[in-house]
Amino acid sequence: MSELVLRAQKLDAADELAPLRSRFVLDTAAGDAADAAGVVYLDGNSLGALPAHVPGRVEDVVRRQWGELRIRSWDESGWWTAPERIGDRIAPLVGAARGQIVVGDSTSVNVFKALVAAVRMAGDDRDEILVDATTFPTDGYIAESAARMTGRTLRALTPSQVPSALSGRTAAVLLNHVDYRSGRLHDLPALTAAIHASGALAVWDLCHSAGALPVGLDEHGVDLAVGCTYKYLNGGPGSPAYLYVRRDLQDRFDSPLPGWNSHAEPFGMSPSYAPAPGALRGRVGTPDILSMLALEAALEVWDGVPVSSVRAKSLALTDFFLECVAAYTEPGRVASVTPEPHGERGSQIALRCPDAGEVMKRLIARGVVGDFRHPDILRFGFTPLYVGFGDAERAARVLGEVLGEVLR
Repeated sequence: MSELVLRAQKLDAADELAPLRSRFVLDTAAGDAADAAGVVYLDGNSLGALPAHVPGRVEDVVRRQWGELRIRSWDESGWWTAPERIGDRIAPLVGAARGQIVVGDSTSVNVFKALVAAVRMAGDDRDEILVDATTFPTDGYIAESAARMTGRTLRALTPSQVPSALSGRTAAVLLNHVDYRSGRLHDLPALTAAIHASGALAVWDLCHSAGALPVGLDEHGVDLAVGCTYKYLNGGPGSPAYLYVRRDLQDRFDSPLPGWNSHAEPFGMSPSYAPAPGALRGRVGTPDILSMLALEAALEVWDGVPVSSVRAKSLALTDFFLECVAAYTEPGRVASVTPEPHGERGSQIALRCPDAGEVMKRLIARGVVGDFRHPDILRFGFTPLYVGFGDAERAARVLGEVLGEVLR
């Protein structure tokens, strides 16, 4: 047994988060797709694993709440208040007080709402929007549309270029907390402070950080933030996203998508719109109840789990994985594009590999599930709630074997 295997066993035995693994549905038998060790799932940064109690809760929603109570469930089962109630469950995971997050719609829709509202709050004399040039493509598409709609110009810059580009013209800045390809963690506190010093508003996309590391929305004075719930929050495929509006901005939040669900009197059916108070202004239409309540159930796995502990394990896991990759792969065969310093690293490792597409196919066939990003990136996500050090060691070992096969 190798030294790395022994170390992985010791680290897993000492891991305070290890018992959480049993709360998820994970592969224990390999079948034809992997060897006898089962599947190592390192794609939770795309789709989190299923919490084991969620199917039973969804069955109750479908059979009893919908099947028996029917329309009564809007009141008796709490359907009507689900968007803000579930938002309050997400709040401590991103460092926010209650009453500032509403759940619903997709990340893209919430980016649109947040960015347009930020521009409107900034005022007519500010005619420029800055957007992260390395962002997930949809954020860029939405920013371009928002700029056209509001009559602003759009400039795409890397996050490091933003401070020097800020001026009295800047209305809002849309940034990703963690780069989806490289796993680079951007400096939210410093960038938010620089944006505020220029008089602009900061809009952050937390899709690749929420549930993986401390965010500190309230602490750092972030204006608006959005995020998905199907990655590190394990809400399920297509689970609804969320929108954060800082408390002191809520009365000024002017949504570009005013719907009956965000009306001050939604059942008054008034022909004129009057916005609801607080974060409820972020609602639009009828909530997607089935996926929303599946998400609410999934969030229960976080009860009693400090985000600080998750972050500590994430850094230890990714450090160990990189050490194992260096030990098991031929020098120069892969190169990490994820920053080495902890303060610049999210919860994934991205490796540049010339034949990454073929390598990932073979890894998945061997039971190590990550993903491929065009043109040459192998991406491995480390979800500390259910990924262990033994998983990291095995993934690196199989990677080394696969790379040897591809070379032959």
